[in-house]
Amino acid sequence: MTRVTAELLDQIANSLSGVDGVGTERNVSAGTLCTYRVGGPIELLVRVATYEALAEVVATIAEHDVPVLTIGKGSNLLVADAGFDGVGLVLDGECTDVTFEGTIVKAGGAASLPVAARATVAAGLTGFEWAVGVPGTVGGAVRMNAGGHGSDMAASLVTVELANLRDGSISTVPAHDLELSYRHSRLQPWELVANATLQLEPGDAEAGAAELKEIVRWRREHQPGGANAGSVFTNPPGDSAGRMIDAAGLKGHRVGSAEVSPKHANFIQADPDGSADDVMALMIEIVDRLESATGVRLHAETRLVGFAASEVERVQGTQPASGERGTTNG
Repeated sequence: MTRVTAELLDQIANSLSGVDGVGTERNVSAGTLCTYRVGGPIELLVRVATYEALAEVVATIAEHDVPVLTIGKGSNLLVADAGFDGVGLVLDGECTDVTFEGTIVKAGGAASLPVAARATVAAGLTGFEWAVGVPGTVGGAVRMNAGGHGSDMAASLVTVELANLRDGSISTVPAHDLELSYRHSRLQPWELVANATLQLEPGDAEAGAAELKEIVRWRREHQPGGANAGSVFTNPPGDSAGRMIDAAGLKGHRVGSAEVSPKHANFIQADPDGSADDVMALMIEIVDRLESATGVRLHAETRLVGFAASEVERVQGTQPASGERGTTNG
């Protein structure tokens, strides 16, 4: 991988400056892009508003061989206080659109899941109501096979269009090739979900609207608002991560500016102007204390960027995202 320098990022920004539908910014705080509202600077942020522009951006990134962080709603992302020394990529514009052809739905990779869920119900379709309770994007949901309330992306996904940040290619891949399972897909860090095609069923708009309302009510009653990124740890087989953390007496436990939510123990809240490194330190403490007390090792589903390999290994068992060719998030 090419060594990232200010000159290289300037070169990339300059090469994209004349592309319609592309905007660039330097040294953008990750806290403005993530629901934790903490994290260090992203050296170069590229915003892409059209699929045509995306093809040019992907080709340019592949040509320069730099680390890339793709950011959706930032609802499952934590960037270290040291920041991300590379290119941040945000899809916007037509990449957020949701369109219909009968029961077939095409949703941009940056489409909001709650917006898409409401649009499908308004169109008289059923099968995607669950997504109203997930504050991420379609692309991020495909990557981690997001789900809730008895369903997930795998239940309706037909194909995805992938942009390859390594070789600059764009291809259509059937859902069965993604190896979707519980909070998992085989997608590589350098593969970006440009859009997804779903197959839904005819439904009753009034009944669908009632279901949306109930899911939103349940979420507000059981899950905290504020600066968090949803559930931190995946559930171990036969148990609930939130129940285990609560039983260990860690609900309300704090490390610096980060706290285990008093409302739901599988959520971590970050204080205003807090520290991403504090959030990571709290994750590590939860994992270590649970393993010591129960023998069960929890695994964080949060996308972790810019942290030391040893820290990521302790909470996920994987190498840090910043060491990959590209990293992606919903």
